[in-house]
Amino acid sequence: MAQFNLEKGLSGSARAQVDNKNTAIAFGSGKVGVFATPAMIGLMEKAAIEAVDHLLPGGHASVGTRIDVTHISPTPVGMNVTADAVLVEVDGSKLKFNVQAYDGKEKIGEGIHYRFIVDLKRLNSRAEKKLK
Repeated sequence: MAQFNLEKGLSGSARAQVDNKNTAIAFGSGKVGVFATPAMIGLMEKAAIEAVDHLLPGGHASVGTRIDVTHISPTPVGMNVTADAVLVEVDGSKLKFNVQAYDGKEKIGEGIHYRFIVDLKRLNSRAEKKLK
């Protein structure tokens, strides 16, 4: 098994502008033209990836396994959203992050996100076997 020298406190961030492609209407997750919860979750995951994946050995990446977030406040089209992730726990290949998202006015979401470090060849092989 590969060794991963990741330490608590690593952080990453990701940004997006709210547009018609990432609203609840576009995602099918609601009937309002504001930043979609699935889009916020994706941005939080991207922030976690930014925190650690560049430090992993070649052929490895982290994959999301669980997320528990609250979407606190709506963000209209035209505003920017920033998500931040901080690595708070490392247990071998298991990673736990605190995640938050903000628009230009306030915090819009927060929660916990778990990722797992995988060998990409092995993961892809397992996935392809499902097609056979």
